[in-house]
Amino acid sequence: MSEAGFADRMRAAYAADGSLLRLNFIASLDGAATLDGRSGGLGGAEDQRLMGVLRSLADVVLVGAGTVRAEGYGALRVGDEDAAWRESNGRSGHPRFAIVSGSLRLDPTSPLFVDAPTPPLVLTSEAAPRDVRAALEEVAEVVDCGRTAVEPARLLGALRERGLAHVLCEGGPHLAGSLVEAGLVDELCLTLGMTLVGGDAGRILRGAAEADRPMRLVHALPSADGALLFVRAAQGD
Repeated sequence: MSEAGFADRMRAAYAADGSLLRLNFIASLDGAATLDGRSGGLGGAEDQRLMGVLRSLADVVLVGAGTVRAEGYGALRVGDEDAAWRESNGRSGHPRFAIVSGSLRLDPTSPLFVDAPTPPLVLTSEAAPRDVRAALEEVAEVVDCGRTAVEPARLLGALRERGLAHVLCEGGPHLAGSLVEAGLVDELCLTLGMTLVGGDAGRILRGAAEADRPMRLVHALPSADGALLFVRAAQGD
């Protein structure tokens, strides 16, 4: 299938209207969220293409600072075809990037900021170091979402106040776990890699307490080579 054909098929399969908080993760058959310490080791070309489609549908991509560092995120840009599709639908070429960091341990001179098409959002708390905040405010919009820690509901409220209704969260497990625990997640887009990892790799969600959130299957689509299964699940029985 051509790149354009794949994108059109997946945009139709993952279409959504209105406000939405969607998680996007990959895992092995035995539940490992990483291979050799990175989620990218579990996927392939089609998973990367799907990630581009999901980003093209979103108003903002939300990621925890630890995942930004571990996965080597740079400036958030979608591909040319996805950018053209967004612009043809009356949107900016690229979604906004929002990074969650309580410590503000981020390099303001990194490509993540200096090459960004739009200044990223940095979502933090009032307790964050003031000296680091000043440097980041030169290259990003820094927003307090809690007094001593980032609060999930305030985080989501800050995004919605800026007109960012469709939120795509790409991790990490602690951030996603806090959103699930707070009952804020509407959908999970999970790519299952047809592999067994073993070892002590973590799961896609991590948190202080268990949360029983029933989901219903929307679809399960195999990749062309059968090595991946693209699952979409929505909140509700």
